[in-house]
Amino acid sequence: MRLKHGTVWVGLTAAALMATSACGADSAEKAAEVADKADSIMAALMRASDRTEEIGSAQVKMSTDMGNGKPIAMEGTYSWGDGYAFDVEMDTAAVQMQQLHAAPRTRTLFVDGAYYYDIDPQPSGPLQGKEWMKIDASAIFGDKGAQAFDGSGDSPSASMKGLRYANDVEDLGKEKVDGQSATHYKAVVDKDHMGKFKDAYGDQNNLLNSVAGGVDAITMDVWVNDKDLPVRMTQHFGRATVTIDFEKFGGSTKIQAPPAAETGDLTEQVKARQQG
Repeated sequence: MRLKHGTVWVGLTAAALMATSACGADSAEKAAEVADKADSIMAALMRASDRTEEIGSAQVKMSTDMGNGKPIAMEGTYSWGDGYAFDVEMDTAAVQMQQLHAAPRTRTLFVDGAYYYDIDPQPSGPLQGKEWMKIDASAIFGDKGAQAFDGSGDSPSASMKGLRYANDVEDLGKEKVDGQSATHYKAVVDKDHMGKFKDAYGDQNNLLNSVAGGVDAITMDVWVNDKDLPVRMTQHFGRATVTIDFEKFGGSTKIQAPPAAETGDLTEQVKARQQG
């Protein structure tokens, strides 16, 4: 069975900004003005970060564009209150999974550090008679990168936390997003300031970088409403752009992995393909 990129990276979501970046000023006066404004921005982002973490889950609509001009739309539930997980549906043709799944939509889970794709049972091979295909996160990010994203590291809550530590941020003012009035904030974090996530973004040999084209910096935009909650979050890394619209916060049930007996694990095959 031939594995295409679409069967793997569609599960990728935006990674957390656990980093700091530097900013400067041409004079002491300008530095003071920048610092005062940065303090105000940081206070707003900390409120949004705390509020997002407190709620623990959200119904989202998400778009992933790996730089080919063909964004992949997904929608479903993201949960980070009890370990990071998601349960979404995506367009089967857009992710080139027609050979594995005849239905127009494909359900995808992320649970306990692994991606699961709902497929049609195959007549032979490792997916023979299986309802689900599993690919461990280590096949996407590499072993060290997967450890960096352990727990809630890849969740919207973790991304909001990352903004708290970025001092190179901008307040771009009020904008209308998804029918809501929101304040637009922006931050840029280079590779040297990604902390432990440099293991994922700095490893040129893992699948994330081979698909995204190398990640030297992350640019993140977030729109926060008057309830201190994100309305939209966009991250740019390498050729990739991931956008999440938050439709509703809270109320999700626990997301569980499919039964092992119904799952075929392709992690090692994907890793071998990368090495080859």
